[in-house]
This record gives sequence, C-alpha cells and structure tokens, in this order.
Amino acid sequence: MRVAIAGAGAVGRSIAGELLENGHEVLLIDKAPTAISVERVPQAEWLLADACEITSLDEAALQRCNVVIAATGDDKVNLVVSLLAKTEYGVPRVVARVNNPKNEWLFNESWGVDVAVSTPRLMSALVEEAVSVGDLVRLLRFSHGDANLVELTLPEESALAGTQVGDVEWPQDTSLVTIIRGTRVLTPSRDDSLEAGDELLFVAAQAREEQLEDLLSVRREDTAG
Repeated sequence: MRVAIAGAGAVGRSIAGELLENGHEVLLIDKAPTAISVERVPQAEWLLADACEITSLDEAALQRCNVVIAATGDDKVNLVVSLLAKTEYGVPRVVARVNNPKNEWLFNESWGVDVAVSTPRLMSALVEEAVSVGDLVRLLRFSHGDANLVELTLPEESALAGTQVGDVEWPQDTSLVTIIRGTRVLTPSRDDSLEAGDELLFVAAQAREEQLEDLLSVRREDTAG
C-alpha cells in the first residue's frame, strides 16, 4: 500500500515509521527544509514541497496513493490537503489530524476527510479510559455515517457480565468489533461470553452512544427489580 503523509514533524515521522515496519510504501511531504530529515526515516521517500499546491501533489503522484494522511500542525493545511487528495486525485482513504478540538466539526466528508483524529481528544480519552470503568469513551470519529470508535470497560456489577455476545440485544447502528481481555485481543463471536473488566470496542452511531452506555453499565440489582 502506498501512503503519502503531509507533515514530516514528529507525528508524521512516527506514523511513517509504523507503516514502513508493516511493509507499506511511504512518502513524506513537507515544505520546511528543516523538516526534511531523511536520516530519521531513511526507508521513506521524501519530498520538499507545499502539500497545498497542485503542482506539488502532481509531483508526489498522489493519484497512485491508497491513503493520504494530513498530519501537519496546522488545521487549515490539513483540511486543504484532505480536500485536494479526495477531489482532485480520488484517493480512496484520507485521514486528517485535528490539532484544535474546536475545529473538529470541519473535518468531515465535505472536506474529503474519511477519518479525523483529534490528538488532544485522543489523549484526554486515553486518560479517561485509564481512570474510568463503566463510562463510554470516544476514541475516534469516522466522517462517513456519523460513527465513532468508542470504548467501555465492563464494570464488575454489569448485568451483562457472563452473558454471551449473541444473546445481547445491542442498540441499532452499533457493532462490537473487539474485546480486549488482559493481554488478549479477541474478535467477538456469538458464543463468546462478556467478562467483567473486558475492554469493549464498538463502532457506533453517535446517536446511539448514550443507549449503549446505559446497556453496558446497568447494574445487576437494577435488572432484578
């Protein structure tokens, strides 16, 4: 898979390193000469250019990319890169970094964004996830379909502890995608039982998040009465 990353700062280089380790082809683009540090990610291609300019993106052969990641520290730049990647080059998947949470509402399909990653939101979500059990934590927002990746750690007193996945009447427009149990990552089947302390990852419509949280957090004594 060919991936172009606009922004060769710490975030862009870190993403590039991960993708290269997984066998992908990576191009890093940045207009600042000081950001071009080939020795830091020597396996990547590098391009000194302004990713907001069509001529630069032509040189980057963006039409050959499977994914474009707008990872600069400037939300305006990330939006422009996303829009150009989607509308001018038909890139199948565009991922954009949101630096200021106040701008998150802009990062949607209208601007060519398939997945918006808010670094401040993600960091705060990870803090919340570390200290809260039974509370729904939003980790990632998907533009298409107004869906989010959300996490909830099943509390000890949950009525669903010990229940098989296939026996749960999940809210509409939600999907349980992963169960993290200790060091194990499980792809849930209908016969798997939920256990207290499980970290459950869902893709859920935003309108269903409260309903999902209520379902997972309901106490055993509440159902008994």
